[in-house]
Amino acid sequence: MTEREKLALLEDMMELDEGTLSVDTDLDDVDEYDSMAKLSLIVLMEDEFGVKVTGEMIKGFQTVGDIVALMEK
Repeated sequence: MTEREKLALLEDMMELDEGTLSVDTDLDDVDEYDSMAKLSLIVLMEDEFGVKVTGEMIKGFQTVGDIVALMEK
């Protein structure tokens, strides 16, 4: 899966327009990255990548790139 495809998954999850996110996007600047998006992220990571995401991990995410990096593990 390419980086752009991973970004598209996140954009879809947060109901953002295509091309809205980049790996450098600060999550604090994304209004749609709310508690529901964080729950959706946990499910997405488990279903698509087999990665268990904890609350502590979510608290540590600063940029979209942090999430994309976890998708690559």
